[in-house]
This record gives sequence, structure tokens and C-alpha cells, in this order.
Amino acid sequence: MSEHVAKFVDDLAAGNNAEAGEAFKDALRDKVATSLDQARVDIAKNIFTGQVEQPISDPKPEYTGPTDRTDQVFDDQGQQIEFVPNENPQPEAEAPQAPVEAEAPADETQ
Repeated sequence: MSEHVAKFVDDLAAGNNAEAGEAFKDALRDKVATSLDQARVDIAKNIFTGQVEQPISDPKPEYTGPTDRTDQVFDDQGQQIEFVPNENPQPEAEAPQAPVEAEAPADETQ
């Protein structure tokens, strides 16, 4: 018997009902606390056993490799992006001009 139960029985035999009630509460608290501690230990031992690893993020799109075709454009979800010509004039690209170097003055000593 635990010390709380022994005190409970002794207090009941002596007629100390108030103290027996407190001893009973203490015995019950001790028993519940012990059970909870054991349940925590059991859960801690088994929390990660038998778990299947979960994927961390969304699956990555499948890489299909480079292609020579440039007439189709796809988004990151693999859906084709359709381009429709509009009535706006297309900009003209300007040809870059080569920088002009300043000519060095002719050496007149020759």
C-alpha cells in the first residue's frame, strides 16, 4: 500500500474523517499522476515508430529536356500558353551603332 492509502485507513480508523478525505484525495492524485506519467512515456516511445515519411513539398514538374521547337510555350504547370496577335504595331529593333573613336592628331615631325 502507498503511504497515502495507509494514512487514509489510519485516519478512518481513528475517526478523523476530514483528514481521511484529504488522504484519499492525495492517494487519488498520486495514482492519476503515475498513470499520466506512464502514458507519456508510452507515447514518447511510440510516437515515431511505424510512421511513413511524408513528402515535404509539392512534386516537381517532370523535366523533358531541351527542344528545338520554339512555336509553343508552356507554363510551370505544363499548360500551353497561347499567344494571339493583336492589332498593335510591333516595335522595330534598332541596330546598335559602333562607337566612333576620336582620331589622334597627326604627328607633323615626320
